[in-house]
Amino acid sequence: MKLQPLHDRIIVEAAAKEEKSAGGIILPDTAQEKPQKGQVLAVGPGKRLDSGKLAPVDVKTGDVVLYGKYSGTEVTVDGKDYVILRAEDVLAVLEGALAGAAK
Repeated sequence: MKLQPLHDRIIVEAAAKEEKSAGGIILPDTAQEKPQKGQVLAVGPGKRLDSGKLAPVDVKTGDVVLYGKYSGTEVTVDGKDYVILRAEDVLAVLEGALAGAAK
């Protein structure tokens, strides 16, 4: 990957948008909601505290995370879309069967 996050930032590959509703109706692009989950691709070293110590980031590469709807900055690199988030914007880490279904 050509992106290396700085400080307490992480790079997430957002999950695909839902193209069908729960009832099976195909949604047009304008009605599709922005995904709020994705897989962590890279993690920065952590946030520098006032004491000078480095506070590590709580997530690791490969984790599937949930984040706020309007969190982060969307970027496109080599034709792929990514979201750069601060570690504090991550709401939860999905584990087990939930993480497998989210990918």
